[in-house]
Amino acid sequence: MEETIAGTSDVTSPVTAAGQIPQQRGDSLLDTAVRYAEERHWDVVPGTWLESDDGVQRCSCGDVRCPAPGSHPARPDWATQATGSATGARRLWSKQPKASILLPTGRTFDAIDVPETAGFLALARMERMELTLGPVTCTPDRRMQFFVLPGATLKVPDLVRKLGWPPASLDLVTLGEGAYVAAPPTRFGNQGAAQWACRPTAANRWLPDAEELISPLAYSCGREGRRG
Repeated sequence: MEETIAGTSDVTSPVTAAGQIPQQRGDSLLDTAVRYAEERHWDVVPGTWLESDDGVQRCSCGDVRCPAPGSHPARPDWATQATGSATGARRLWSKQPKASILLPTGRTFDAIDVPETAGFLALARMERMELTLGPVTCTPDRRMQFFVLPGATLKVPDLVRKLGWPPASLDLVTLGEGAYVAAPPTRFGNQGAAQWACRPTAANRWLPDAEELISPLAYSCGREGRRG
């Protein structure tokens, strides 16, 4: 039977007919963080959270102009606080049940971050090419992150150049050591919550190498860049 992470959609197709992300079941942040650690062996770390201030959602960091309310690290040493233990995750979120779920990159996976429009275009191309995908997140700030094997940060610039694109010309960023992905169902202020465009399942436990996905991703970013 196909395993499913708590709080994710049952829809297996990455894109619906309308190009929308499937709706996803809600679950507690604590239970979801525990399952990420237990079932996917991902390191997890609690981030900031949202607090209500006279009916207005504010970031727990206290900055009224916070650019990523409720979805960024809560402390400078966040990377050292990350745990891959289900027991450790339960302990951390028991202290602050509203904390966002951050997944450090550069450990069990890197992530290739692209604009949402380019990401959906790339997903359609990958589906036609019958490429094997890892999990893919989509955030309310209209970005998508494609999970790939660690080491992508070193490979991607050269891979993009070989495809004929100057790396600086594409809105394509690789997240590796020292970076993170805000995992579903983390909320981004009043914008909404992060969701899975391609949910974690038993079928995508083994991640693709960046080299397998970079061609459709670079093409899609280049095409959207020309439109812009």
